[in-house]
Amino acid sequence: MSLARTRPGATRAIGVETVGMTKIFGGLTALDDVSIRVASGSFHALLGENGAGKSTLVKCMMGFYQPTRGEMLVNDVQVDVPNPRAATALGIGMVYQHFTLVPSLTAAENLVIARVDTPAVIDWGKERTALNAFLETTPFRVPLDVPVSGLSAGEKQKLEILKQLYLDQRFLILDEPTSVLTPDEADEMLGLLHGMTKAGDLTILMITHKFREVTAYADDVTVLRRGRVVGSGRVEDLSIAEMSRMMIGETDIRESAARTAQPEKKLKLELAGLFADDDEELPAIEAISLKIHAGEILGIAGVSGNGQSELIEVLSGQRLLKDGRIFIDTRPYEPERRQMDRFKVFGFSEEPLRNVAVPRMSVAENMAFRTFDKSPISPFRGWLSPVPMRKKARGLIDAYRVKTPSTEEPIENLSGGNVQRAILARELSGDVDVLIVANPCFGLDFASVAEIRAQIIDQRNKGAAILLVSEDLDEILELADTVAVMSEGRITYQSPMARTDRATIGHAMAGHH
Repeated sequence: MSLARTRPGATRAIGVETVGMTKIFGGLTALDDVSIRVASGSFHALLGENGAGKSTLVKCMMGFYQPTRGEMLVNDVQVDVPNPRAATALGIGMVYQHFTLVPSLTAAENLVIARVDTPAVIDWGKERTALNAFLETTPFRVPLDVPVSGLSAGEKQKLEILKQLYLDQRFLILDEPTSVLTPDEADEMLGLLHGMTKAGDLTILMITHKFREVTAYADDVTVLRRGRVVGSGRVEDLSIAEMSRMMIGETDIRESAARTAQPEKKLKLELAGLFADDDEELPAIEAISLKIHAGEILGIAGVSGNGQSELIEVLSGQRLLKDGRIFIDTRPYEPERRQMDRFKVFGFSEEPLRNVAVPRMSVAENMAFRTFDKSPISPFRGWLSPVPMRKKARGLIDAYRVKTPSTEEPIENLSGGNVQRAILARELSGDVDVLIVANPCFGLDFASVAEIRAQIIDQRNKGAAILLVSEDLDEILELADTVAVMSEGRITYQSPMARTDRATIGHAMAGHH
């Protein structure tokens, strides 16, 4: 039975091709002569680092941007796409990284209002009959009468895809579609879409950074770097190493040191029954109890929004603890600057310009936040000496390979990877006993990710107790000695990494204990 609902005869997937697509913003060439062919009925992966041009390319395809030069073909016919509505009319739809649904409306209501021909007065009996008939033609199942706010992340992502199919979009662009899903949800969704491409009902162009998904589901891959196509081919003919080399070029990638055995398993950090509320004074974390030993990385896995952010805010002194205690070396600990210094507690997190840096202050000033009131930067109480501050900053910039025009450059002018390196230099430049990190590699390039993960392993090998909160399960699997899963504000699963696996952790993330 056909999925088509609005265009007579539109019963099959469509192919899309860009030819010489170029987009220039002022003096910046964001896309440079990009030609990519996504064959009808194929599952095509688009890879590239942040800033490689992926988003610019798909925005040109969707009509959000007009290319400076180049053309687009749909089923080998040249087309103009002046706006997103024109893309929709051609059968091209996009599923965004963040949900575009109305939370207070039901799934059925979200589908019906997405149409351009929705009547002023809706005959819900007629619409429900039509929706049920439509759902019989798709492999996706979502409860129609539940408000979107009551759906799981996996159900919301399915509904986003169903909306595109309901609007008869046969070429779907997926932007990091699994970033909010558990591994099981991701595999189910991508498996269903892969089946639809094999049946010839759909064509997929997926932006992703997860090689596991590329090798499992994609037929073809195209790699962008600095706005240009640097490689493409059949996925079955390419190794992960070859694809990653296309993405990063000749950049040197730091390898992590070997994980050394830790003879003394001394208890270093203990969280004992922590409770805290969110911004609306509702419970955010409940009865969080964890023990982390010297030379151990404990990784907390979980889908975004299950209390991880509030836990990190409690541990960094940004959120009040409602109940519970924190101990370091069995002594009570309060997360404030003086005790952080005394107990050698350090940390860094995603989006440092929002959380752990002052954007308009210089690189040197941001690097001095831990030491501005100590000699030699502050030789007399209340006096700040800029010369030793800049000297220390220059040493850290060299040691941590921070690319900045000078020590006096506002930190907000640095790239994301270099901001994170600067904060990393500040937090790891002294003796570290406890390290608390949250999504440390979010949105960073390959070289920065490798550097940061290597630094975390270095600190572990030196004997630091490390709490790593990450929504990237691959990061947890690579770095952690022990894994815990956080769900609905509680620790619901914990295991030494040697006694568990991806599937077991994924089931726990989905709430199956």
